[in-house]
Amino acid sequence: MALARLAEEGGHELTAYYLKIWLEDELAFLGSCPWEDDLGFVREVCRRFDTPLEVVPLQREYYQSVVTTVVRELEAGRTPSPDVLCNRLVKFGAFVDRVNASFDFVASGHHARTDHSEALSRLLKGVDPVKDQTYFLSQLDQRQVARCLFPIGGMTKVQVRAEARRLNLPNCDRPDSQGICFLGRVPYDAFVEHHLGDNPGVIRDLGTGTELGRHRGFWYHTIGQRRGLGLSGGPWYVVGKDLEKNELLVVHADSLGSHLRDRFRIPAPHWIASEPETSDLTLRIRHGERLVGCRVDRHADGGLMVVMDEAEAGIASGQYAVLYDGDECLGGGAIG
Repeated sequence: MALARLAEEGGHELTAYYLKIWLEDELAFLGSCPWEDDLGFVREVCRRFDTPLEVVPLQREYYQSVVTTVVRELEAGRTPSPDVLCNRLVKFGAFVDRVNASFDFVASGHHARTDHSEALSRLLKGVDPVKDQTYFLSQLDQRQVARCLFPIGGMTKVQVRAEARRLNLPNCDRPDSQGICFLGRVPYDAFVEHHLGDNPGVIRDLGTGTELGRHRGFWYHTIGQRRGLGLSGGPWYVVGKDLEKNELLVVHADSLGSHLRDRFRIPAPHWIASEPETSDLTLRIRHGERLVGCRVDRHADGGLMVVMDEAEAGIASGQYAVLYDGDECLGGGAIG
């Protein structure tokens, strides 16, 4: 749909690129990867708009820059975000570097917008609050955002579907993509098992010290998780990990209130355009429609203390906290 809008707008010299980052060779035994289906739809759309298509293999770059980081973070008990890393390091990083001399702008189908009207380019939310993808773009730098175009960012998902049907695009009724960008149909737990294996340990009630069950490895779980623990008498929530003892720490929903957090630190904040002048901002700690008011306090070492208007159960070290001033996505960083 992004290509269709640019083609209908006219005035552009367009080349389409398919970025092949599926790990189909390494993980083929775990499930089917849909890149061949994807590429078939891409070729049909490109033929429709008489747009040349190039396939750019980036599996090696993806593995070296994203997968190794994800595995290292999981092993350290943290909660990484592969898609945030993918956008910064691969889709708008390694790819752009590889074809740097070939274009002025790179356009994608992300639900986001850009404002290039001032000296600094700014990243803005997509108009569809449910589909807005600025969370995943929040680590792009000024050089990257300055070359970005997001042709469908001003449309809702319903409008995108309707327009695609009007144009009779071959993929107009294809389901939304889900999951982590490089896994395709490979289950996430299977990917983790392939790289880290199992390391069984105790699931312990943090309040009473009682052993409640066993886990396969703490890297399969994240702070705030409720489902998939296999415990009776719940609901139970993951509130911590004891890496030395290889224990997963949980509390019952009745006691969860005393384990909520309303503040955390971002040791190394990243700003897309410029540091905000106001301390009163809004925040996402995961992709989704929900935004929470917050106040940020700057420390002398450059880090930020973020104090939320509402306490949360699922604040995990390593996950990205993304800050907004109105519609502008300012940036953010990994939670310490």
